[in-house]
Amino acid sequence: MIPLLHDFDGETVLVFGGGRVGARKARRFAREARVLVVSPEFADADFGGAERVRAAPDPDEVDDWFDRADPALVVAATDDGGLNERIEAVARDRGVLVNRTDQHGGRDPGSVVVPATVRDDPVVAAVATGGASPALSRLLRQRIEMEIADAGAMAELTGDIRAELQGEGVPPAERRAAVRAVVRSDAVWKALDSGKPKARQVAADVISDVTGETS
Repeated sequence: MIPLLHDFDGETVLVFGGGRVGARKARRFAREARVLVVSPEFADADFGGAERVRAAPDPDEVDDWFDRADPALVVAATDDGGLNERIEAVARDRGVLVNRTDQHGGRDPGSVVVPATVRDDPVVAAVATGGASPALSRLLRQRIEMEIADAGAMAELTGDIRAELQGEGVPPAERRAAVRAVVRSDAVWKALDSGKPKARQVAADVISDVTGETS
């Protein structure tokens, strides 16, 4: 499987199943997509503001739900293997991405695995074990959380620096060397704790060491 990032802005995610797994999936996608959860009952859990519809669809009604929601992705998270199988079959027939929460390990071509993620926007790190070990994914995610603190601020800082150097006509090789030096500078990382202006000042010193230019 190859990890990709998918923009769900303006899209609908259809979740079958109102248990805790369904709630977790709904929370994940509700940060960006419209999420519709269909289930005869719902767990006492946070669904992230998703729209909940109390209904007990049988396999013959799955097509109707697809027609109503027009989803970009469907999550089969019921405790009925036959229903999940039907949901997956309809999704494949319609070319809709599908995630089955009752399958682990090997997957059919076209399947979606939702990875554990860590965010410090705009930086996103994802961990997946191919569905084999969600517990390991969670452990690795916790470790990564400690490693990417301030990564979002560093991404924004170096994005600004790269654009400015490009605007000043700095040659590409020199520009890349300067940005790499900033990313690898412990002093800049430390300065990020004091805010972007301070980090920017320290980064300017690092860049001048690379380019020989003083500001």
